[in-house]
Formats: sequence, C-alpha cells, structure tokens
Amino acid sequence: MFRLTAYPISPKQATFIGLFAVCFWSSVIGLIRTLSLHMGAVGGAAVMYSLATILLLLIFGKPDLRRFSRNYLFWAGIFFVGCELCLSLSIGYADNARQTVEIGMVNYLWPTFTIIGAVWFNKQPAKWWIAIGFALSFIGIAIVLGGEGGLSPAHIYRNVLANPAGYIMALLDALFWAAYCTLTARVKAQGNAVGFFFFLVSCVLWAKYFAGSYGSLNFDTESVLYALAAASCMGLGYAVWNIGISRGNMTVLAGASYFIPVFSALISSFLLDAPLPTEFWQGAAMVCIGSAVCWLATQKKA
Repeated sequence: MFRLTAYPISPKQATFIGLFAVCFWSSVIGLIRTLSLHMGAVGGAAVMYSLATILLLLIFGKPDLRRFSRNYLFWAGIFFVGCELCLSLSIGYADNARQTVEIGMVNYLWPTFTIIGAVWFNKQPAKWWIAIGFALSFIGIAIVLGGEGGLSPAHIYRNVLANPAGYIMALLDALFWAAYCTLTARVKAQGNAVGFFFFLVSCVLWAKYFAGSYGSLNFDTESVLYALAAASCMGLGYAVWNIGISRGNMTVLAGASYFIPVFSALISSFLLDAPLPTEFWQGAAMVCIGSAVCWLATQKKA
C-alpha cells in the first residue's frame, strides 16, 4: 500500500504538495451542491465523507493516533467536524444555484482568517497593513451578498434574510477551518489524522441521517459518479493540505489559496448553470486581493 506520509518530505516538497489542494477544492462547492440534489443534503454528504474516508485510508493508511496528543485530537476534531458539517449542510440547504455560489464565497474567507490566526496565535510577524487586507476581504463579501445592488446594506440584509442559517454556517465554516489550520501548524502535527477526522464527520452525518426522515438514497449511475468525484476532490484536497500546513510553509499555502474563490465560482457557475452578475466578480476579486494583501503583510523582505 502506498503511503505518502511514510516517506521523508522536505518543507519545500510539503508546500508543493499542499498547493494541489487549490485545484481539488476549487471543484468542491459545485460538486457538493450537485450531489445534494441527487441524494439530499444530509444523505449526500454522508456518502461523500464515507467514500473520502475510505480513499484516505487506502492512500495514507490507518492514522497512528498515538503520534498526536489527546488535547490536539480533541480540539482539532471539534474544529474539523464543525467545519465540514457547516460546509456540506450550508451548501446542501441553499435555496438555489446562485445562493450556493454566494455561500461558497463566504466560506472562502478562511484564507484571511487563517493568516490572521497565524499572526495572532502563532506569532507570525506581520506588517500593520494586514488590517487593510482583512477589511478588503469583508468588503468583497459584502459586495457579493449585495447581489446586483452591490455594496448596499438593504440588498445585503434582504439577501441574507432569505437563508440566514446558510450564510451563518458558511461563516462558521471559515472560522472553524482557520482554527484547525492554526492549531495544526502551532503543534506541528507529524502524521496525518485527516482520515480519522473524516470518519468522525461521516459518523455524525449518518447519525443525523438515520435519526431524521430524509427518505431513501438514490444510487443511480449519475449520483454515484458525482459522489465519487466529490469524495475524491474533498479527500485528496484535505490530505495534501494537511501535509502542507504541518510540514511546509503555511503562509505560502494560505497566500496561494486566494485563487480558490474565483476558480470555485467559475466551476460552480458552470456545473450549476448559475450566471453571475458583474458585482459578484468584483466582490470575489476583492476577497482574493484581501487575502493576498494579508499574505504579503506576513512576508519578510528579501
């Protein structure tokens, strides 16, 4: 069995491996939404995370939990499970394709939050103008949520009020994921516990599915293919990202991840047939720029 984590990896190699997460994660939002339309929000997510767990075990082997402190497993588990539940359910319960892309964009505040976490908790040096990047990211999200109205409080309020739980869960998802990245980098976790965390997410989702009345799952060819695609992008994305943040340069990875919002919006718009107005792309660009500014503020002069 091939196990990537069994081989010594230099910081540069780990950072390079982590960058593949950008490619995988750019497809996740659209695939999760499409899968939820075929299998339901809860059932589809449960199937996806179960398949992703199996994939991670096949590639990376059984996680050796003895290499991690109990304190890390407890808090990282809470952050990871919380992140994944908020992500999958916020997308699955979106009212329409356009709202799906908007909720996905709120989720992409996590690069900014991750860099802020690195500065605040992990004592990463940063310039004062990191605050400008933080502000730009939030203004960009506000423009996205304003729809055709742009930066309009009335439009933003009306838009969010249509599905407040979805947008709140997307924001919590960004915060949970940033907390997980910050904690993993802080303790410099050696090894890969992502398979274990995915297993926990699967258990919670299956418990929710069987406890509720969600109907039977649809296992036709199209549904299975979407489930496999979503599980592959999700599982491999988290696997390579975990290697990157635990052994590589987290600020480089977080900086590179500011490309994800635009790539994700493009792919989601195509998969879900959701045309997006000019204002959306303006907001998405500001989110990317804000993340980039935060990243640049943490870089040392050559």
